[in-house]
Amino acid sequence: MITTPEHNEKIAKLTFAVVYPHYVTKVERKGRTKEELHQVIEWLTGYDEKKLHDLIDQKVNFEAFFNKARLNPLAYKITGVICGYRIEEIENTLTKQVRYLDKLVDELAKGKKMEKILRQE
Repeated sequence: MITTPEHNEKIAKLTFAVVYPHYVTKVERKGRTKEELHQVIEWLTGYDEKKLHDLIDQKVNFEAFFNKARLNPLAYKITGVICGYRIEEIENTLTKQVRYLDKLVDELAKGKKMEKILRQE
């Protein structure tokens, strides 16, 4: 699936603070912890827990969230389909970064080992 400019704009304007509780609920419902979620987010973005909470308090959108991030150099290894989109085929950089995060959260919720999620194997 190819993303449209409208889809990309919608993703960019989404507020991270609105989506974050859904990530927490998703992983906790599947027996994972908020700490594991934070570990995954830190691996991808470089944000420690304090910085993550600052960004949530500031109600930044995904565009600002990823503009301030130090994306992990191994992020390109995050592949597969999420939300109907094959990550490797997404051309818009920001949309791809958001889908990276979605995919990591999905893998965490599905019980994947942390080493595999963090692309250490």
